[in-house]
Amino acid sequence: MKNKKYKVAIIGYGVVGKKRHSIIKTYKNLRVIAVSDINVKALNEINDDIKRYSHYNDLIKNSGCEIVFISLPNRYAADATKIALNQGIHVFCEKPPARTSKELTPIKGLIQTPELKLKYGFNHRYHASVLKASEIINSNKLGQIVAMRGIYGKSKIISFDQSDWRSKRSEAGGGILLDQGIHMLDLMLFFAKEPFKKVFSIVKNDFWNHDVEDNAYALMETSSGVVAQIHSSATQWRHKFNLEIILERGALVFGGLLTGSKSYGDETLTVIEAKPDEDKGMPKDRIYKFERDISWEEEIKEFINAVEGKQDILHGTYDEAISTMKLIEQIYKADKLWAKKYYNS
Repeated sequence: MKNKKYKVAIIGYGVVGKKRHSIIKTYKNLRVIAVSDINVKALNEINDDIKRYSHYNDLIKNSGCEIVFISLPNRYAADATKIALNQGIHVFCEKPPARTSKELTPIKGLIQTPELKLKYGFNHRYHASVLKASEIINSNKLGQIVAMRGIYGKSKIISFDQSDWRSKRSEAGGGILLDQGIHMLDLMLFFAKEPFKKVFSIVKNDFWNHDVEDNAYALMETSSGVVAQIHSSATQWRHKFNLEIILERGALVFGGLLTGSKSYGDETLTVIEAKPDEDKGMPKDRIYKFERDISWEEEIKEFINAVEGKQDILHGTYDEAISTMKLIEQIYKADKLWAKKYYNS
């Protein structure tokens, strides 16, 4: 396995697919042999020695690839993943993993052999600020988590040069919560280390008037009593990523996030050490600023290490993906009006 070279394919050659390709090129033992996309212009940008397909089904069955990176609209993600796994191909699939948890459920039975690897792309876990926060939490220096508050928002559901499938329930399955808020929920589950059992919510789509949500507000609690609040928004005119984690002896505050759009501000982590009997509500803090987004490289590194047998999939497992999908559906259904409109009608 040590010197084995792998044939790689990329399904979906948009912004994310191209980003993955740029990182794959840095690996001497990986070679992209095939790409598929319905956009002819995107395919024409590819080198002549790479096979080009207009449909992912043809690529999976005919290209001879051993690893596939899937970056497709939500309605195709689970189907492409199932076909590839059935062919014995290692799969890295971007979030969200499907439109619904029901679509995702059959995949569980396809990854029973430890040699076959499946990983979902939740790259926020690999941001330097998140890695630093995880290190602090695991050290128990600030005690156990008491509560979390998160806001993640942008100015509309369809941004930049994206196509409009994200605004259609039949194609996307959900709106801003499923498309972007899923990252915040994944982080909350990651830090809490347990599921949220109690969920209250307000879900709305009356601003952009699509049949998917443009704002979702949720209040959640784990069995051990950790409370979390989230606001996932497509009416956040100044793009925002903010997460506060309140611990027994302090707090961690994420401000901004390094992304391709560069619209979420500087990525920082403020570490607050509280001594309420002494600091009178003005505790000392230390601010860490991170200059580079390492998440994409670190995420692929873990996946390739797993494929080579050096380690297991640590983040973005099937179990984590379906837990996050089920939590999103809990939030949707906890709003009785939303549930009546889209689930019980």
